[in-house]
Amino acid sequence: MNNTIKVILVVVLVTVIFLVTSEDVMSQCPMCRMSAESNLKDGGTEGKGLNAGILYMLSMPYLLVATLGFIWYRNRRKYTEQIETETFSDN
Repeated sequence: MNNTIKVILVVVLVTVIFLVTSEDVMSQCPMCRMSAESNLKDGGTEGKGLNAGILYMLSMPYLLVATLGFIWYRNRRKYTEQIETETFSDN
């Protein structure tokens, strides 16, 4: 089996194990959680979007890195194609 396939298989297996064995996790510190719970008990609505907001802020760095990686990959591929075209046209 190819090494790349082995690496992908291990990553997928570890991800599945983490997803299956993980517990329901809240993305709040205890102080924020108590504040949100007390707000919801008192009839407020501010606590409902707290988890979504935290997860939204958490996702931004990953989206930024993924976007920069895609731009780098696209530009690198164009540069490689340009070099190959110049190399073959010289012959």
